[in-house]
Amino acid sequence: MITITIRSAARAAVAGVLLASPLVAVAVAAPAQADTPAYEDAARPVPQRVADLLGRMTLAEKVGQMTQAERASIDSDPSIIASDNLGSVLSGGGSVPTPNTPTAWADMVDRYQRAALASRLHIPILYGIDTVHGDGNMYGATVFPHNIGLGATRDPALVAAAEHVAASETRSTGPQWAFAPCICVARDDRWGRTYESFGETPALVEQMETAIDGLQGRPGQLKDNDRVLATAKHFAGDGLTTYGTGSNDQTTGNYPIDQGVDQVDRATFDRLALAPYVPAVQQHHVGSVMPSYSDVQFTGDTTRTNMHGNRDLITGWLKGKEGFDGFVISDYNGIDHIQPGAGTTFEQRVVLGVNAGIDMFMQPSNFADFEAALTDAVNTGQVSMARIDDAVSRILTKKFELGLFEHPYTDRTQLPEVGDAAHRAIARRAVQESQVLLRNRKHALPIRRNGGTIYVAGSNADNIGNQSGGWTLTWQGGSTNVIPGTTILQGIRQHAGHARVTYSATASAPVPHGATGVVVVGETPYSEGFGDVNGPQWAYDPGDHNVPRPVKDMQLSSADKSAVDRVCAAAAKCIVVVVSGRPLQIDPKQLKETDALVAAWLPGSEGEGVADDLFGTAHYTGTLPVTWPRTVAQEPINVGDPNYDPLYAYGFGLRT
Repeated sequence: MITITIRSAARAAVAGVLLASPLVAVAVAAPAQADTPAYEDAARPVPQRVADLLGRMTLAEKVGQMTQAERASIDSDPSIIASDNLGSVLSGGGSVPTPNTPTAWADMVDRYQRAALASRLHIPILYGIDTVHGDGNMYGATVFPHNIGLGATRDPALVAAAEHVAASETRSTGPQWAFAPCICVARDDRWGRTYESFGETPALVEQMETAIDGLQGRPGQLKDNDRVLATAKHFAGDGLTTYGTGSNDQTTGNYPIDQGVDQVDRATFDRLALAPYVPAVQQHHVGSVMPSYSDVQFTGDTTRTNMHGNRDLITGWLKGKEGFDGFVISDYNGIDHIQPGAGTTFEQRVVLGVNAGIDMFMQPSNFADFEAALTDAVNTGQVSMARIDDAVSRILTKKFELGLFEHPYTDRTQLPEVGDAAHRAIARRAVQESQVLLRNRKHALPIRRNGGTIYVAGSNADNIGNQSGGWTLTWQGGSTNVIPGTTILQGIRQHAGHARVTYSATASAPVPHGATGVVVVGETPYSEGFGDVNGPQWAYDPGDHNVPRPVKDMQLSSADKSAVDRVCAAAAKCIVVVVSGRPLQIDPKQLKETDALVAAWLPGSEGEGVADDLFGTAHYTGTLPVTWPRTVAQEPINVGDPNYDPLYAYGFGLRT
């Protein structure tokens, strides 16, 4: 196979210009040798290659293709990949090479790939990673706003461009597969993963599914060196779980909503949980789907079924009715959620998961146990060979479409572009468009730059870890996780012009007379579980990952409230910027003393984008992707509810 790559001369180098596809790949097939196996002949159609390879594989090799291990489990001895016939390897949150650099990532993935190609049939591995807001695991990557912010932009083309950058930075450093996007419809902001949702309505989520196109490109482009396989998750209804139905204990109590139960009628489930998967499969041709940890219990049913074991929905609806022809990958140890408890063995869960329609299993450390259990299940007739062949065919198809058999190693052509000015310009534009202006009295915004003092305070003004949120360098993210980029304070300083900028995180320094106050407050990072909702916490203190950090209940911390009170009492104009993964309860007294209120969401690495809107170099155009409640007691609250009375309605957003 001879590949000629023609690089586009024009790159999107400034904000406001979407990233054009930088590659045109022209493949010229060399004549196959007479003794070349059909699966190694790139000139043959993919179905022929899959059938030929499948016919040469042993049961052990097939089971291996259905198995995904965590890199930490094989890093000291990559030969395990070949000996166990592993089909895939992943990096979980914070599972990174040393040093954590783009080149080290490419070197690591290539080292694992060499081990895979030493196997009998030389089948390459597929490497997966959580590229959920850019390749956030990797230091130096462009880190975009989380999905809730992208939903606020109402700009599908921009979302596609952002995900194209994310795909390029991922593929050029090794991984070929992103566990993204999340196409859940978040219906209760107490859910700790609200920020992973584009919004509370299926229509908005479906509009933003251009994210899949940004990752995968058009059909036939998966093999390009700036594209990755996408994953629609979490199938289905992860944003629809009923508060108080969680079942996974973490030290004390249980989750109030994460990994809970969807307790709705079937029509509601179809409308709010299944609807986004129709265009994902039929229009955007997503390559993989990941089930949810949650259960489903339809109205009138006495039983609840975990999504990892839900044959009716995975095989019946997704693969059968909707014609999904990619493969289903379990979530991290996902089969443990099938009939949890002492009454069900590990092998029984394996059988239930495979027969439900899961094709590849994310078994980070117990992959050998999984392979043994599945092999035994086939030999004892609990799982048919037809089910195995179907799963393996789906996986191999994507590997062929990704061009891994011809080009198994990392194409580093675009590696120098990771985190470059052109990529960060697109991220900055995404931040600009994601800002939602909720209040603007006395023309507080935009801020004038012709003199005077700008007094900046608040816990999130100068903290790039907080503004980036979860899935940044580590699984939970962290206040001390520093990445390349600009904080909001740095952005304000760059925009201030002739005005003098004074910063006091706690607002303990005196506020000068006539100053314009900017108080940047909000949440600290988390990835799932409770988030910052009051109760048992599954987000650990950054300084000690064995100690749950203090919790709050979707309100500002006492320190942030004090900062708002001090600044607003003394400043001529008081602007409050909320950095969070969901709406937070705003005290009516504090709202009254606030002149301007901005929802900044989790902007990522480009804090300058927040400042662009504050100073009017970009205009506020974002609108709320979720309803902003008056109090947490109103949750769940969504547009269309009876007696709908929020603080700010879904779709609200002032303009400047």
